[in-house]
Amino acid sequence: MKRISLFLFLAFVFSNCGFFRGNPYTNTPTTGHATIATDETFKPIIEAELDVFKAIYGYTEFKSTYVPEIDAFAQLMNGDVQLIIASRPLSKEEVALFHQKKIYPRQTKVATDAIALIVSKQSSDTLVTINQIKELLTGKITSWNQINPTSNSGKISAVFDNQKSSIINYLVDSICGGKLVKTNVFALDYNKDVIEYTSTHPGVLGFIGASWISNDNDSTHLSFHKKIKVCSVSDNSRPNVENSYKPYQAYMAEHIYPLTRDIYIINAEPRNGLATGFSAFLASDKGQRIILKSGILPAIAPTRVVKTRKDF
Repeated sequence: MKRISLFLFLAFVFSNCGFFRGNPYTNTPTTGHATIATDETFKPIIEAELDVFKAIYGYTEFKSTYVPEIDAFAQLMNGDVQLIIASRPLSKEEVALFHQKKIYPRQTKVATDAIALIVSKQSSDTLVTINQIKELLTGKITSWNQINPTSNSGKISAVFDNQKSSIINYLVDSICGGKLVKTNVFALDYNKDVIEYTSTHPGVLGFIGASWISNDNDSTHLSFHKKIKVCSVSDNSRPNVENSYKPYQAYMAEHIYPLTRDIYIINAEPRNGLATGFSAFLASDKGQRIILKSGILPAIAPTRVVKTRKDF
């Protein structure tokens, strides 16, 4: 009798192992399996979110990849992943293609990110304007002394994380009017590579996601800070300390730092499963507080009520 009971117990356990393979009948918002593709620029944020989510909901498995944004959208459109995190929502054409398949994606803004400009510790050039960025990326500026007449840093090069990067797409569309030269602009593979390369090349101006350097509670990011300087950016034609700003949360919230863009979570899961649960978590108070801690701006900034006394 004990053998029969043990057999039935093992049969029950192994029959439920399919739950971890993404069985559509066992996936729920807090259990099961989900596939995610994230723009690599946002990797520090999503890794932190996944760590907390999995600690709360133990019966979950995520296949999470960090890729250029263009690849993330391709994977979503092809049905290779159920959810992506990106810097833009779906286009009308992309939404129409999903609707043809009877899939109705849900899109939620979860944060505002900033593009940080970095230079090596040896560089004394830390002020730059939006117009100078445009002229650098369109080939009109080729030397640091065109940005700062007193500079002796020599030729200037712009370095990005990837040739399919969402950072490049944003700058080309929003700053450069669709133009980009390739003579003094090149790409590596990842944001971390840009930090490492910039730290050892004084003539380089690196472009990265702000979350890679803005979390003071992350020891890895603190080590990045020791290698590079973060530039201040201005909308004015003549930058100075008073009218130039770094990618801090307060400046993002007040729309003072000029290089900001939104972060969206796009969920194309056909039915409410784990991808839907993770989407809801990112938009929840707990998920938004993780974003706040990461150094960028949550879509719904958690607030703290402070009572004051008139007779104090």
